[in-house]
Formats: sequence, structure tokens, C-alpha cells
Amino acid sequence: MLKSEYLQRVYSQVVTRDPDQKEFHQAVLEVLESLDLIVDKHPEYEANGVIESFVEPERVVSFRVPWVDDEGHVQVNRGYRVQFNSAIGPYKGGLRFHPTVNLSILKFLGFEQILKNSLTGLPIGGAKGGSDFDPKGKSDAEVMRFCQSFMTELSRHIGQFVDVPAGDIGVGGREIGYLFGQYRRIRDAHEAGILTGKGLTYGGSLARTEATGFGLCYLTQEMLKCMRNDSFDGKTVVISGSGNVAIFACQKATELGAKVVAMSDSNGYIHDPNGIDLDVVKDIKLGHRGRIKEYADRVPGSTYSEGFRGIWTIPCDIALPCATQNEIDGDIAKTIVKNGAIAVAEGANMPSRPEAIHVFQDAGLLFAPAKAANAGGVATSALEMSQNSMRYSWTFAEVDAKLQEIMANIFHNAYDASVECGVEGDLVVGANIAGFKKVVDAMLAQGIV
Repeated sequence: MLKSEYLQRVYSQVVTRDPDQKEFHQAVLEVLESLDLIVDKHPEYEANGVIESFVEPERVVSFRVPWVDDEGHVQVNRGYRVQFNSAIGPYKGGLRFHPTVNLSILKFLGFEQILKNSLTGLPIGGAKGGSDFDPKGKSDAEVMRFCQSFMTELSRHIGQFVDVPAGDIGVGGREIGYLFGQYRRIRDAHEAGILTGKGLTYGGSLARTEATGFGLCYLTQEMLKCMRNDSFDGKTVVISGSGNVAIFACQKATELGAKVVAMSDSNGYIHDPNGIDLDVVKDIKLGHRGRIKEYADRVPGSTYSEGFRGIWTIPCDIALPCATQNEIDGDIAKTIVKNGAIAVAEGANMPSRPEAIHVFQDAGLLFAPAKAANAGGVATSALEMSQNSMRYSWTFAEVDAKLQEIMANIFHNAYDASVECGVEGDLVVGANIAGFKKVVDAMLAQGIV
């Protein structure tokens, strides 16, 4: 419950204006609950209506995306771009292609992106976009035609100094390539800085593919070291998901001495008590876009179970949810605690429901929220933008070293903010306030715009 009457009014306005946008309401309320600790010390926020502006996107673009399937039938999807806040830099955030995409989800993701991007310390604002198009089961030609149609409209609203999209769920290297090709065709110019997550042959950055998963583990390692004098070494880890974030979190956790014993996809999960054979997972998911159940057929001693949420019944020391939003509810959180976990760090965006976070924190687990823990991807995207501007490419080791430094700084910025607010170790509050302060100071400096 919000204590500040000002914040109560702001939240009531958000709900009244968009009553059906539940995911967005959830994201806003979590941040406002953190701001409740500081808002009375800053009367200038209410005087300038700054929080009302902060929770309202600067621009929302919605458009139709017509394309032709392989049978010659015309299909029409919806496309969106939510340009949420550009106070500290050009809009930056991914594109998601998935049947569940709607305005509520994109507004929640764009809102989170503002704070996540601020925490990186880099000059990038917050945005998100995508479509209800499902690339699964589509041919390369169908995906190309859809991407070309999508970019034909999106190109009107983006630019390397305006808005720089990247990938997200359903948008990998193939989709980014098709999107970039169409943008280049329309603009008749090779503006490499317009998209990130590009292929290495046309302006992409080494370590970008690995960045979110690697960054998740770098921040978790820093959290374990500073708050428990501990590490990944010798720990058992469960990772939900099997996309890019999960795959490279598995790789880095293993390199840091842990044993990852379970992964999942939207159908179910695998359990390998001997430790996940990541080469097999990469072949299934990156090689031919298969289903995770194939793993159990190929690796002796492993098992597959239907129902992806069941993965959290497997005991672990460290839980890394990397699948999708709201996958962990209060009951699942209690199971994770009961099974002896010491830390949870979010690789997906908002995978833990509010009641789950309370369970983790009440039990004394270390908890790293997504806006801090999975910021490695967007941080490396910003590094890709820098390389494009310089017409230069850093080595993998150079990018990885910068990523490690950024993730360590994110942890310390969030931790220090939690100390200043009198809730030491509450990284949810710390990340929200540290990210918010930078953005709101820029907003106040620039006036009512």
C-alpha cells in the first residue's frame, strides 16, 4: 500500500486511464512502492508533475503489418513501438515477436527499460516494441516478408539519434538481419547504429549474443561475493528457459564453477543431475529451433517433464529465471525457499510476481531484480552503438571486460541506494531508486516537455 497521497493519485490515474493493462500496472506499482521511501524529501517532484510524466510514454506508435504467407494468403498483424523516455539519451529497447504481445506488455517492458538503461550508466533512454506475429513454424521467406513490412512502417519513427531497437523474444539474428536490410533499402544508407544485435559482418558486436546471460551471472557473482562472501563455485543452479539468455547464463555459471541441472521451454523442462550438456541444448535450440524434450532422448540419465513451471520443484542453491514474465508465483517461491536456495537473480523481465519477491526477501534470500540483473544485453547494445559511431570493433575480451565492469557497477549502485534508503540489501528498492534518480534529474533539468 502506498503511503504518499501524491503517489496514490499517480497510480490511480494510471489504472483509470488504462484499466486493462495489468502488467503495466504491476510494473508501475513496484517502482512507486520504492519511491514511497524518498518522495516526501523531494517536493519538487510533485510541483513539477515529474512522476506523472515518468509513468506516461512520450509516444506510442501502433500500426498494421500486412504480409503474404507461402501459400499466397495475405496476413495482417499488429505492430507497436512504445517510446517511453528519452531524457538521458535516444530511446533504446528490444522488439518482441510473440502472439502474447499487446500494449500492456510493451508498456511494462518499456517502463522497466527506462530504469534498466539508466542503471547501466550509459546515455540511453527507454523503449520497447514488437508484434503479435509468431515466427515459430514460419519459413525464412515468411519471416523475411513480415520483417520487411514491419520495418517499412517502423523506419518512419526510428534513427540512431532517435530510437535504436534491438532483439527480444522471437527476434534473433535472422530477424535483425531482415529488419536492417529493409531499413538500409528504404533509407539508401548504411546507418549501422540504427539497430543492435546485428551480425558481425555488418556492424554487430562480439559478445552481444552472450551478453544478457553472461551479465546475469556477473551481477549474481558480485552479489554473492559482497553480500555473502560466496560465489557460484560448487553451487547447484536451475535456469528456466532455453533461449539466448538461459543458454549463455548456463555457460557462464558453469565456467564459474557451478553445476546447472535443469532448463526448460514453454512446453516442459529437463533435469540432468549430472549437469546440463550445453552443446546438446545449443544444437537443439540454436541449431534447428527444436523443443527441449529432445535433450532427454539424447542424453542418458536425464529426464523430461511436461509443464514448464515444474522446473522450480528441483532443489538448487541459485535460481535464475530466464523464461518470461510472472512465471514464479508465491507458491513456487515458497518451494524454491523450502528446497534450500540462497539466491535468485532474474534473467527474464519481471519473472517473479510481487508476492514471490516478498517470499524471497522475507526468507532472507539474495534477490536481484531484472532491471539490474539482465541489463547486460542492453549495456552491450550501447557498446555496439559506440563501436558503430567510431567505425571500429573491439575484441571479445574487451567487450566482455567492459560488461563485467558495468554489471559490477550496477550491483553497487543498487546496493548503495538501498543503504541510503535504510533498507540495506533490498536491491529491488535500490535498483528502482538509483535508476529513477538519474532520469528524473535529467527531466527536471530539461523543463516540462
